[in-house]
Amino acid sequence: MQSVRVGFNYQIGDTSKWANFIGNGPNAIEQDRFALHGQVTFVEQYAPKYRSPYVGPNSLIPNQGRETSDTTFYIGARLWEGAEVWINPELDQGFGLSNTLGVAGFTSAEAYKVGNDYPYARVPRLFMRQTINLGGKADNVEAGINQFSQAQTENRVVLTVGKLGVADIFDSNRYAHDPRKDFLNWALADTGTFDYVADAWGYTYGGAIEWYQAEWTLRAGIFDAPVVPNSTEIDPHFNQFQSLFEIEHRHELMGQSGKIAVTGWFTRARLGNYNDAVELAQLTGQAANIAAVRQYTTRSGIAANLEQQITSAVGVFLRTGLASPNIEPDAFTDIDRTVAAGAVFSGKSWGRPDDVWGVAGIINNISTSHQIFFNNGGLGILVGDGQLPHPGLEQIIETYYQFPLYAWHVTFDYQFIDNPGYNRDREPVSVFSTRLHMQF
Repeated sequence: MQSVRVGFNYQIGDTSKWANFIGNGPNAIEQDRFALHGQVTFVEQYAPKYRSPYVGPNSLIPNQGRETSDTTFYIGARLWEGAEVWINPELDQGFGLSNTLGVAGFTSAEAYKVGNDYPYARVPRLFMRQTINLGGKADNVEAGINQFSQAQTENRVVLTVGKLGVADIFDSNRYAHDPRKDFLNWALADTGTFDYVADAWGYTYGGAIEWYQAEWTLRAGIFDAPVVPNSTEIDPHFNQFQSLFEIEHRHELMGQSGKIAVTGWFTRARLGNYNDAVELAQLTGQAANIAAVRQYTTRSGIAANLEQQITSAVGVFLRTGLASPNIEPDAFTDIDRTVAAGAVFSGKSWGRPDDVWGVAGIINNISTSHQIFFNNGGLGILVGDGQLPHPGLEQIIETYYQFPLYAWHVTFDYQFIDNPGYNRDREPVSVFSTRLHMQF
């Protein structure tokens, strides 16, 4: 059982900012040294019955529904000029479809690789950020989640260190990056081949530095890898790690803003080679076991990420990437090549300015050695049917419609998945989702 207690000690007649907080809520103290924000998200997903001639340990199970919920608080404090620290305590509950298995581009980025019937507490983020202004045009940044309101110049250096998600800093996209507000699919929230190191919840320890200079930004970071791939534990000695580099350019096209970013990464860790695993399986007559051939090696990849405003009511995006074809993924999902594109439409075009409609398509693929590994009974991070005699492209279409309802945002989402887990022997799968989200 879990226990959470929250209390306040208020002295009558107190005229400090804390008294204002009691009367007027968290925003009353944000302008001073402290900030408090929060969010609640609930996602329900259902996959109807479909034909599946055989199943394996990592197959998507038909005719099932699953739900996830999370409640997060974002507590921040200013330390000195330009420095802030944030902690994000969180309560999670629920499971993804088939315990988050069966589809390489999984259907909900709100579902982790671990789940629980009962709410459990954890701290996904605890980090410090230092911003050093270097001059140029000044902009006022509004307060938000893990962000103080402040003035910052277009030329600046930002240093972030602590426990956080690599994708908090790298591979961001304004139209497809937040499964609590936009697309749910893993391969839309981030580039499908972006195998960023993390524990089973998507977080790790490390640091990054960002240099903003006019319309350009350069980023570099180093983060700790899990003890073994797809693990809940992070390497305590930092012997396994990932280095990342990103270059971003912001521009205007016919008066509309946009950006393009290219992200490169390489991971040094104990990872298995698919060819070695298949060779061992043929010698022993057993199913291919990637864990039996792991050794210290390098896995690398590159991703490109484009976003472009077309009009004040329409934006488009594109993601594409590739990763080492013969080495197993360390922490994300079983995708070696990917391309995804979509568009997001504001409801102002049909008289509902607070509504949002999005539609996107994804094509995921794996290498030939990866296919042979699966056909020899190998299991990946998310997929593995015990055999793969007829491999094909995993193709996904996702569309959602979001509208406000009092303090909440309600989203109805549909995903059509052809060849889930790259398996052409399985019928296409439809996944229906409902999402409720609220934040302050």
